[in-house]
Amino acid sequence: MHHEEEYQEITHCGFVAIVGRPNVGKSTLMNHILGQKLSITSRKPQTTRDQILGVQTKGHIQTIYVDTPGLHKGQDKAINRYMNRTASQALKDVDVVLFVVDAERWTEEDDNVLAKLRYAECPVVLVVNKVDKLEEKDELLPRMMTLSEKMDFAQIVPISALRNKNLDRLESLVESYIPEGVQYYPEDQITNRSSRFLASEIVREKITRQLGQEVPYEVAVQIEEFVFEGSTIHISALILVERDGQKRIIIGDKGSKIKLIGKESRIDMENLFQQKVMLNLWVKVRSGWSDDERALASLGYQDD
Repeated sequence: MHHEEEYQEITHCGFVAIVGRPNVGKSTLMNHILGQKLSITSRKPQTTRDQILGVQTKGHIQTIYVDTPGLHKGQDKAINRYMNRTASQALKDVDVVLFVVDAERWTEEDDNVLAKLRYAECPVVLVVNKVDKLEEKDELLPRMMTLSEKMDFAQIVPISALRNKNLDRLESLVESYIPEGVQYYPEDQITNRSSRFLASEIVREKITRQLGQEVPYEVAVQIEEFVFEGSTIHISALILVERDGQKRIIIGDKGSKIKLIGKESRIDMENLFQQKVMLNLWVKVRSGWSDDERALASLGYQDD
């Protein structure tokens, strides 16, 4: 009796944590790798508040990227304590850690991240970002030598996330660490985050990009309505700030700022959701929200 053997392709699936101090380019790196705007990017530190899982499936290898909030020192406010807990949590149960640093400078905050990485039970790859900004190209090798002495890194990879330089090499290296296993997500899924969450992140990015230092990171965006009507999505977003002055800044002269934030957000949302979007924004003052554990929980910033 003839038996045909069933051929089953061996699949790989694993988790990659992207860590580093605020503002070294972690979100930009993930956005470029995935070719999608999932994690918000801004010149302002501390803009990524949650672990966003970006999923990349290339044939039999599925890589799940965990984009952590910056590991940083400030433990005084509730939101800072939460962000630190989330970042440290991400170091557990991952297959490889990408430690992103700025080619131009090493700071005390990098030392703080490094101290936490010493406890990682998986390979740590040092990713030296923004190498295109080094004034002299022959600075790079000595710089990498100096960095290599800080810890026994599995590998050191120089990249420019913004300019898409050397990311192929980094991706191949990451894939080499992904173990055999069942794939968690369908092939076409690129994030486990809800559309509502992604919509709120887009609005928050536009606020930080438009207003920079004028509005500190005590800004939250709550999606009040997310409704599909035919080929259009109707989205209403509530922007929460701490003080009246911040509300005035976000609205701008005769509503000019909020109109611009709304227009840019809508364009990004239409690109992401591939549908027409009708977006309504309004601003509300809720003082003390960033230092109130209960308020944070109501905005979705709680530990799983």
